Amino acid sequence: MTDSPDFDLAVIGGGVNGCGIARDAAGRGARVVLFEKGDLAGATSSASTKLIHGGLRYLEQYKFRLVREALEERAVLWRLAPHLTHPLRFVLPHHAGLRPRWMLRLGLFLYDNLGFRGGLEGARAVDLTQSPFGAPLKSQYRKGFSYYDCQTDDARLVVLNAMDARARGADIRVREAVVSATRTADRWIISSKTAVGEERSLTARVLVNASGPWVNDTLNLAKTAQPSGVRLVQGSHIVTRKLYAHDSAYIFQNRDGRIVFVIPWEDRFTMIGTTDRDWTLSPETIEATPEEIAYLCGAVNEYLDTQLVPADVVWTWSGVRALVDDGASAAQEATRDYVLTLDAEADRAPILSVYGGKITTYRRLGEAALKKLQPHLPVLGRPSWTASSPLPGGDFAKDGLDALTQSLRDQHPYLSPAHAARLARTYGTCAFVLLQGAGNMEALGERFCSDLTARELDYLADHEWAETAEDVLLRRTKLILLATEDDKDRIDAYLRARTGANYRPGRRAHVTVDAAR
Repeated sequence: MTDSPDFDLAVIGGGVNGCGIARDAAGRGARVVLFEKGDLAGATSSASTKLIHGGLRYLEQYKFRLVREALEERAVLWRLAPHLTHPLRFVLPHHAGLRPRWMLRLGLFLYDNLGFRGGLEGARAVDLTQSPFGAPLKSQYRKGFSYYDCQTDDARLVVLNAMDARARGADIRVREAVVSATRTADRWIISSKTAVGEERSLTARVLVNASGPWVNDTLNLAKTAQPSGVRLVQGSHIVTRKLYAHDSAYIFQNRDGRIVFVIPWEDRFTMIGTTDRDWTLSPETIEATPEEIAYLCGAVNEYLDTQLVPADVVWTWSGVRALVDDGASAAQEATRDYVLTLDAEADRAPILSVYGGKITTYRRLGEAALKKLQPHLPVLGRPSWTASSPLPGGDFAKDGLDALTQSLRDQHPYLSPAHAARLARTYGTCAFVLLQGAGNMEALGERFCSDLTARELDYLADHEWAETAEDVLLRRTKLILLATEDDKDRIDAYLRARTGANYRPGRRAHVTVDAAR
């Protein structure tokens, strides 16, 4: 072929890795198209523990480079998205029958010093008999440590990368599945189908396979070899009503060598996770199992005075991580590091596949992916830029969220303190766009659940690809636990009437909600 392909880069997969790669490439001047068969962050990237962290437990596996890179990225992401990324204190009680105190102290010393802390406090010893952190714990836990990592909103992080990619010229095609990819000497010929059945086709010089758990399915679709074995590992989380009064998190050692996080969640709840077990079925069927729920309850019951039973669980989510099969005997020992495989045979258009990775290091993964592709796309040789450019709404000081919230209230005094705070931490400075021209609550339109209004639904549909109640409540706002079934039906009806869309997907299997408890 002698004509120019439609795009330089076609990305399959609208999770954090795919959207991060699309953003970086578009910002370097590449013509980018991204396909996501469902909603952005609709699978693994919305099923994480919502942490930006180095991975303290990986030090025991001598994964020093992985931990250092993740700690450096923790500081970067706090700066790029201060509305989504917030410091969170973790309390690590010493369990006399497990890792000795000297080992915990040494691990935290390394954790503090392997990477740039970026203003986070260092680790310190805690007397749990005198501290409020000891109040929820059983009396035998007398000594411990505290340290800081960061909490984030994983799904919104994905959406913001997609928004910024689009602003830089990328074509983001949500709810559009690739049905065939044909390789020629100098391009890929890609056919796709939208959720309403429209068939489309285009060409691209390079194909990026960021399909997560479906990475090998995409290779099969493209009729290429599978150069890396993939190990699918299930991670599940449970949510209960709030278990203690303070706003710090816990990290509990478990007798099987794993750790379990216990984290304040959306003011009224507590999130507990995660599990690690091999998964051999289709990723679409993933959900937290009764055994996993019992395991997480048991892990918490080892430490807290409050004893949990499965009936206390009001919400679960579960995701599948597509890790490189490194031969580890147990799922919890499989590496979380990313591997990028490039198939670039002579006279054949290149395809790059992404395996593994952590949400914390998605930006570095994107840089590494483009470096591999640069010989085939010279435009990607332009300087790296994503470490210094805020994500949408993040153009304010990393410690400026309270000031931003106050500014919202100053300009829109009809907002309650809680409403303004939620808008600030969800949208950052984009909240001013959402509220533009509104002089009172009536101007925000119909109210659906909590403080979610028609104005916010319009913004999410116009700017963030939201089409259903699940998109809004689960992945864009985290209001899912405050919504009734009637609320969800009303939101779906509003969005359908607004857009005329006839697409309404079923609920993802990795989400189970029982908000009535």
